[in-house]
Amino acid sequence: MELSTEPEETNKPKKVLCIEDERFIGELYIRALTKAGYDAILEVDGAKGLEMAQSNQFDIILLDLMIPNVTGIEILRILRDPEKTPDFKAKIIITTNLEQREDVRQDIEKQADGYIVKAELTPNELVEFLNNID
Repeated sequence: MELSTEPEETNKPKKVLCIEDERFIGELYIRALTKAGYDAILEVDGAKGLEMAQSNQFDIILLDLMIPNVTGIEILRILRDPEKTPDFKAKIIITTNLEQREDVRQDIEKQADGYIVKAELTPNELVEFLNNID
């Protein structure tokens, strides 16, 4: 009888990459997500975050818009471009405190799978939001 070395898909926690330059906020999110059973990591640099996101190892990307080196909007466009990021599967949730013009926000929302205003959401509410993503 052979035993499978493949991990059980049903027991595998969802992997979350949080690209957030405000370390305090990012660490609050990571702590809440880890406590809720997610496998979550934080990256504060946009360029490194983009590289990690393109590795296709994550189920969910929490993406701040205002991050150093590569902006969240640039990352979003690169991840959604099939030539630059083929076979990308992760859900992208925009996290921001910036007030966006309605047309800009609608454009971002068309490309993302969710849009969160950080000031309006506690870390536990973020967990609840992510729990409801397919």
